[in-house]
Amino acid sequence: MRYAIIDSGGKQYRVVEGRTIEVDRLPVEKGEKFGFERVLFMADGEEFFIGTPDLDGIEVEVTVVDHIKGPKIDRFKYRPKKRIRVRGGHRQQYTILMVDFIGKPGEERQVEKPEVKAEVEVVEEAETDAVAVVDANPKAEKKAKAEKPAKAEKEAKPDIKKAAATKSSSKKTDSKK
Repeated sequence: MRYAIIDSGGKQYRVVEGRTIEVDRLPVEKGEKFGFERVLFMADGEEFFIGTPDLDGIEVEVTVVDHIKGPKIDRFKYRPKKRIRVRGGHRQQYTILMVDFIGKPGEERQVEKPEVKAEVEVVEEAETDAVAVVDANPKAEKKAKAEKPAKAEKEAKPDIKKAAATKSSSKKTDSKK
């Protein structure tokens, strides 16, 4: 698995072939391909290439997937007894990039796809035993779902305080008559 450290917008990002990254908004159209030439570090299995400060002849090719907005960040200043209340906010613009290739320009090699291992969970039910296969990908749907047993209902206990309150109020009304 090849990965690299690149510099974009004064920030450093770790990129892996076949995965996406989120960087500050770039002035590039959706679906367009381009390359990062400022590569600081590259690793290919047991080999490491360290730049001083950049690596010559190494390029990271990416494709723009989408332009999105980040979460809203609210800011509120408050000074008690001074009538100062200042509200403001910000939403950062991001570009999602798919990393297509890491290496020398013109180099021909197959991009390794990261393996997704499936985990096996054993779920026991009251009548039968069921086995559910769950993917490591959190967005994937589960193959089999075990239903949770219903909770036992609690018995209603008489409330002593309520009973005492009703008796005392009835005594008060009887004494007034």
